[in-house]
Amino acid sequence: MLVGSSIPASAMECPGNSEALGTRRVLAIGPGEFSHVGSMQYKQTLPLNDHEVVITFDDGPLPPNTDIILKILASQCVKANYFLIGQMARTYPYLVRRIYNEGHTVGTHTLDHPIALKRLALPKVQHEVDGGIAAVEEAIGDPKAVAPFFRIPSLARSDAVDKFLAARSLIIWSTDVVADDWFRRITPKQIVQRAIERLDANGRGILLLHDIHPATALALPSLLSELKEHGYHVVHVIPTGEMPKSVPELPVPPAVVSKTGEPARTPPMISHRRIKKRVVGKVH
Repeated sequence: MLVGSSIPASAMECPGNSEALGTRRVLAIGPGEFSHVGSMQYKQTLPLNDHEVVITFDDGPLPPNTDIILKILASQCVKANYFLIGQMARTYPYLVRRIYNEGHTVGTHTLDHPIALKRLALPKVQHEVDGGIAAVEEAIGDPKAVAPFFRIPSLARSDAVDKFLAARSLIIWSTDVVADDWFRRITPKQIVQRAIERLDANGRGILLLHDIHPATALALPSLLSELKEHGYHVVHVIPTGEMPKSVPELPVPPAVVSKTGEPARTPPMISHRRIKKRVVGKVH
């Protein structure tokens, strides 16, 4: 597969939903052409056409919100790019595998989500980056299923961190548009409004969301509907090279299943402190 090549997506026709947003095309990229993407912080971003959007989710997986978002995406035949935290992947490996098997791209987002990665000494940066990748690879069950895509927590980049990541042949993902869905008191309606207004102002772009927040899960159906109404087409980004078609599924642990059979509302053994976002200077 050629670097930067574009492949028409088969999800243009969504079974059972003729009005679905769908996924217009698949874009394959590799570190040979891209070292970093996202106009919020870099000069280079993905080669998107007018009114094309790449939907990305950070910080997961976390039930029940990840489960809800996956169901919504599936109902609309939309493929997204995920950036998973290593510790979260270790806690919920069955969700990591579900994300992959449902056709989404799995990238990484450090081991513990340090807010200021750029302030850490190089050995700690290496621990966070390599540890996060190793944890996601272990959770997914096949290292080839993990894309060489990396997003820095809180987008707190530095030249030194970028150089380290480039040496690992990782493509650094910033973003083009944010919806502020990590704000504590933001409403689903506000998330949709900010995402659409900023995409309209930009014309296209990478959209940064988080699959750990209830407000994001509640906003997603309206957001996908508004994207279609405004004429946007979803682009799914994958790495160049061979990847497994699927990975072995894992059963949902009893501890995260409620009496109704749905994912429990309160996940066990999770500290939300390490996955909170903050505004980083003028970036957000």
